[in-house]
Amino acid sequence: MKMIKYSFGLLMGALIFLSSCRDFVEPNIPYTDFDTAAYLRTISRTSTTFNFFDLANSKFALTLEAVDAEDGNTVETVEIRVRHRRLIPGVGLEYTPANDVLVRTLQKSDFAPNSESRFLRVSFEIPASEAISAVGLTPAQIEGADVFEFRLVLNDKFGRRFSSDNVTTNVAGAPFYASPFQYNVSVICPSDLAGTYNFTQSNMQSIYGSCPGTISGTTTFTAIASTPGAYRITDGTFGFWNCYGDSWGSGNVRINDACGKLTMSGSDKYSASYSMTVVSVNAQDLVIQWLNSDGETGLVTIKSNSGKPWPAGLR
Repeated sequence: MKMIKYSFGLLMGALIFLSSCRDFVEPNIPYTDFDTAAYLRTISRTSTTFNFFDLANSKFALTLEAVDAEDGNTVETVEIRVRHRRLIPGVGLEYTPANDVLVRTLQKSDFAPNSESRFLRVSFEIPASEAISAVGLTPAQIEGADVFEFRLVLNDKFGRRFSSDNVTTNVAGAPFYASPFQYNVSVICPSDLAGTYNFTQSNMQSIYGSCPGTISGTTTFTAIASTPGAYRITDGTFGFWNCYGDSWGSGNVRINDACGKLTMSGSDKYSASYSMTVVSVNAQDLVIQWLNSDGETGLVTIKSNSGKPWPAGLR
């Protein structure tokens, strides 16, 4: 019994001693070329997307922590490099330029102490306009779903360099290290079309029935969480079937917003597929012509809601 108590006491003492030690990370990092090295821990990803509709105010922004044997003091410079990437359907990825280019260099003096750890930290912002100019493009040449690949290169006082090409997957991907050295900044197109809208419809045609004149009603756009920019709509015929004696039932049709370009997809309960054309749009009225594969069609004017005009750029 005494031996058990003695062993338990030693264990508790060791735990107390270890818990009282300062937060120390031994930087024996498994790089491909170095045993003892440095890395840049990602503390905060303040902004890692560019808004297609507001490139002038978009930015790439991070807070980083330099971790090394001298609490960050071996860092001399950190290069921030960038290149532009676009997926060309049927072709593959296109890079501009072929190799990343320098957009900014952080100096040792940019790193400073902080109140949360003993390691030096730095925060920076790269405006979208600066990144676009660095890769030799203009804002007019940027498209939704483009990607800017930002790569960091840490140069230390021993003449060594650390980046995504010599860091191991453990350092790059493990939550503790959080040091990928590369950050992909996507050009996104925020979409906010969810809501219930009043509509009127005319010029309806079908071989299955008729509905002369104009009908009106409401339609609800419900955002599909798994597919940003996609909205399930209440009735793909906007009340046309109800008018001539059928019902929408279990149909599943959606409107898709891809950087302002609106399309319609999905099918009805008879498996007919749906598409649409945007006829015109202004702040108050979105006019579309829907069509299904059975030849049914109608001209629909969807009214915007008070205080929420249709976004500029819809087409």
